[in-house]
Order: sequence, then structure tokens, then C-alpha cells
Amino acid sequence: MSMTYRGTVALITGASAGLGVEFARQWAARGADVVLVARRLERLEELARDLEKRYGVRATPIAADLALPGAGAALRADLDSRGIRVQTLVNNAGFGAYGPFVDQDPARIDQMIQLNIAALTGLTRAFLPDLVADGRGALVTVASTAAYQPTPSMAVYGATKAFVLSFTEAIAYETRTSPLRVLAVSPGPTSTEFFDIAGSENAAVGRLATPEQVVSTARRALERGTTPPSVVAGLGNRISARAAGLAPRRLALTVAGRALKA
Repeated sequence: MSMTYRGTVALITGASAGLGVEFARQWAARGADVVLVARRLERLEELARDLEKRYGVRATPIAADLALPGAGAALRADLDSRGIRVQTLVNNAGFGAYGPFVDQDPARIDQMIQLNIAALTGLTRAFLPDLVADGRGALVTVASTAAYQPTPSMAVYGATKAFVLSFTEAIAYETRTSPLRVLAVSPGPTSTEFFDIAGSENAAVGRLATPEQVVSTARRALERGTTPPSVVAGLGNRISARAAGLAPRRLALTVAGRALKA
């Protein structure tokens, strides 16, 4: 069964910038209606108008703070009230913070864990039964190359993305007998607002990819005859992730610490 876009609805979180905007564009370009979720309503409305004009799809902007407890269930209830059924969920919302863990704001740490882990998990649980029952779309999560080894100076962020990767691969296995495609895509450093929010360009190791390159990698993986449970975007990143998995844990930690200037 091939990947279906036209006649489906894709819910995309973190849709006001970066990868979220690109996921929305690539799905809309192939005929999918989109639900755009982020905190910045003005940006979402601007993107929605552009997608509707350019591709003739329905784009629904919804302002929501997914870092609040229960955000996934609340968003599901909102869509139910609008009569919108979702076939694809793209869990893209998330952020990182750079610096020694001992110096980071505890409230900011809690917010990161809530958004990167709890919100993603809650959204997945809220929508997965319908995604599996329909089977035409996909569950996509945005992990990171930081998921493949400890990341000193980004300790919490790397750990949250390790959760995302492990969680998604497990869901892919659990749903393997259904036609639903489940994929974790792991970008390396990418040209988005991430480093502005994280607080340091020291987290950018190597050449920056474009959002188009990352999302195209995810989309091509979904369109394969058999979708892999996870994919790393970029050849160099794939080699690095593979090397981190093969190296002794202590060596991978040391290399990552030096690369991130910890």
C-alpha cells in the first residue's frame, strides 16, 4: 500500500518555523490538508493562507502551548469539536538548551521535558488509535543525532531525543502488522531557530542541513515499500550515528563532549 497524501489530514506540531513549516509545505504540495499547531498564531495564519492559495488545500491554524500538561488530550478534543479527523501526525515541536546542567534554569528543564517527551507521548496516545484504524497516513517524530550518544552541555535535550527515538521505534514494531507508517527522523544541525533558542551556536557541529533536506529524507523513507522505524538525515550524520553505536560508550561520550565544547 502506497503512502497517501490527497484526501488525508496531517497534524503538524511546531508548525510556525523551521522543520514544521517544511513538513506542512511538502505535505500540502502533495494534496494533504494540514492542521498547523504552535504558540504563535500570527505565523500559523500566515502560513495557512499561503498553503491554501498555493496548493488549494485546507489549512487550519491552532494556537496551543503543548508544554502544558494535558495538551495532547486538549488538542484532540478541539479537533473533535471541529469535525477534523487526522490520518498523519508529525510530532515536530521541541527545543533544546545549551550549557552545563548545573547552571540551567530548573523551570526551563521541566518545560523541555514536558514538550519533548510528555507532549509527544500524549499526542501520540491521543491520535494513534485512529491513525492505525485508518492506515493511510503516518506517525512521524523528530528525534536528533543527539539521540545516539550522551550529549554533554545538552544533557537533557539529548536524553529527551533518545527517548523519542526509542519510543518511536517501539511503536513502529507494535504497529508493524498495520498499514500505518511509523518513522523517527533524526536530523543533525539544521538551519532553523533551534540554536537561537538553545542559546549557543556551539551546539552546531558541522555543516548545517536545510529543512527541505531533512523533511525530504523523512518523506522518502515513508514512501519506501517498507518504511524503516528510523532514519538519520544526511550521509555524514548517518556515519557518525553508526560510529557512536559501535564505539565504546566512554569513547562516544568523550567525542561528543569535545565536539560540543563541553
